[in-house]
Amino acid sequence: MDRKRGFALTAIAAVVFAACTPAATTAPASQTPASIAPTASAPASTGTGSQPPASSTATAATVRLQLQWTPQAQFAGYFAADKQGYFAAENLTVNFVAGGPEVLPHVEGTKADGPEFTISWVPKVLEAREGGSDLVDIAQIFQRSGTLSVTWKDTALDDPCKLAGKKVGVWDYGNEYEVTAGLLTCGLTPGLENNGDPTKQFQKVIQAFNMNAFLARDVDAAEAMIYNEYAQVLEATDAATGQLYKADQLNVINWNEYRVAMLQDAIFARKAWLETGTNRDVAVRFVRASLKGWIYCRDKPDDCVKYTTDAGSQLGAGHQKWMMNEVNALVWPSPFGVGMLDPRFWQQTVRVSKTAGIIKADPSIDAYTTDIVKEALAGITDETKGDGFKKGTVEVTAGGN
Repeated sequence: MDRKRGFALTAIAAVVFAACTPAATTAPASQTPASIAPTASAPASTGTGSQPPASSTATAATVRLQLQWTPQAQFAGYFAADKQGYFAAENLTVNFVAGGPEVLPHVEGTKADGPEFTISWVPKVLEAREGGSDLVDIAQIFQRSGTLSVTWKDTALDDPCKLAGKKVGVWDYGNEYEVTAGLLTCGLTPGLENNGDPTKQFQKVIQAFNMNAFLARDVDAAEAMIYNEYAQVLEATDAATGQLYKADQLNVINWNEYRVAMLQDAIFARKAWLETGTNRDVAVRFVRASLKGWIYCRDKPDDCVKYTTDAGSQLGAGHQKWMMNEVNALVWPSPFGVGMLDPRFWQQTVRVSKTAGIIKADPSIDAYTTDIVKEALAGITDETKGDGFKKGTVEVTAGGN
């Protein structure tokens, strides 16, 4: 069954009341306002991020950031912006609103009373815009996609076109788009479960947000983020050997290599909100502080792992260290400067979205803007492109502990 979720789906509401002093807090999506009590976050001396003193002219503002998922190193740059005082230096109070399996960030961010800033994937927002959303991509944080499909080496399923007639695990809620778009390039569509043609179709299996079905071999292929679920396989014990699984036991289909990868984590804000009062200035300040946070995580990833676990990550420090290493490789290098959108990748995202039926037409010209990022980057003196960046090596730990 195709369980594609449209823009009109209802998500769990996330309501966070504002505090008065520049600080940040993380609240689960179901958190009640009375239980939120932000703690002050003073600027710290870091040696990176070129933190200016708090502006005496900038108007104090309280904003919410809707995370795409629960706290994890995928969002470490924002946690660093809090802990290092970059938000405070911009006279901002930032409340983090946790996501989760039942939260659709682009839906929450579209609401008139929703969070001022939202982390989401671009194709989900393009689909939402066709349904009436006015979310605008104001900072493109991830420069490349982290989506994989993995299979067991002993199956020889090492190419998307070999998945005809197979059980292919994907997530729903729009997380499956790269996988289904990639299989479409092989002429493969879902529907095998409805007595379809095994040479032209596959069985689309909605997998949980873990790798249990894959480890049990209940699916032939499973969707995995390189920074999360892929590591969960390597952190699991192979019953046949008593040792952790090894990378050489897996085939990895990296959708970046098949020209169907699409832009993922970006900072979005509502156009109507940006055009109200001094909100555009607030957006510039928020983006500038966030970019400094990502620069800090590039240069001091171990600190950012600690900030992530302090924020309440559900998986352990070992897993977050893996995630931080892989997320850095999605952010860096940033050829045009961190947060700047690569127009070629935008065009690819639009092309794939149209071909796969996610959207019907090209998005309007105001679907993204680089003006806010350019203004934010002008206030940062540290190196912003990550020239010469090289991904580190992280030791896999049992259970991600």
